Amino acid sequence: MRPMLATRGTHVPSGEEWQHEVKWDGMRVLVDVREGHARLFSRNENDATVSFPELAGLPVGDALLDGEVVAFADGLPSFAALAERMHVSRADRARRLAERLPVTLLVFDLLRVEGRELLAEPLSSRRARLVHLDLNDDRWQTPPVYDDGQMLFEATYQQELEGVVSKRLTSRYHPGQRSKDWLKFAHRRRESFVVGGWRPETDSWDRLGAVLLGQPTADGLLYRGRVGSGIAGRKAVVLREVLAGLTRATAPFVDDVPRIDALGATWVEPVLVVDVESLGPSAQGRIRQPAYIGVRSDLSPEDLR
Repeated sequence: MRPMLATRGTHVPSGEEWQHEVKWDGMRVLVDVREGHARLFSRNENDATVSFPELAGLPVGDALLDGEVVAFADGLPSFAALAERMHVSRADRARRLAERLPVTLLVFDLLRVEGRELLAEPLSSRRARLVHLDLNDDRWQTPPVYDDGQMLFEATYQQELEGVVSKRLTSRYHPGQRSKDWLKFAHRRRESFVVGGWRPETDSWDRLGAVLLGQPTADGLLYRGRVGSGIAGRKAVVLREVLAGLTRATAPFVDDVPRIDALGATWVEPVLVVDVESLGPSAQGRIRQPAYIGVRSDLSPEDLR
């Protein structure tokens, strides 16, 4: 099952029919707990259980939870810290990282409990059942919801949080669908792109210095620009390792890559998704002043269309 998705809104709604939540800077997961054993699935239905061993002991017997895995640094969500955890597939390395970079599961919806499916019930009912589970610990929590969405939007801006999600209390849960009953409002522009190639650092042939990004469309992968800002140290090493086995002979983009960007590039199969913050697109469709954030192992290129 894929999670229900929010639509980008134009203004925060008001009124008693809405509830408002903090938009966390994390990884969306569905957590399937059966007989006390929890399995985590990413937004594109990949099993992410091994990456987060500290979440194995959820104190519920049978439930299907919707939430977000978040890594906190100095009290604020840090996607950069979370990115180091998301792609890990070895249990021993995941356990070591869990000690150094622990995560918290923030649960905001309940889709099944004790064998009873709740998808057709309104959000208000699902929320009441979720609160009754009393998930409040260092490793898993049920964050509060708010009546005043505009107040929350301003408060999250002041606290440097990602934004707000507003949800209609009567909304049913529609797996895999993007609904206008859920609206999202971000304070900064973050988008996901597909990596189509990489370039080495200056005066180096193997140290990764920048990646070339594309946007999947019905016509193919369109070139959207190059990003090197934010790629350094461990991030560069992780990217280089992930891209090592994806090399191909030709560019995967259906349009032309400017010569200045293509110079010295190694082309790769367009399967890796990364997050980038920017000032949005230029008139030519290129991302302006981009900064690399991290790998999105929970997303596939098909999710971006």
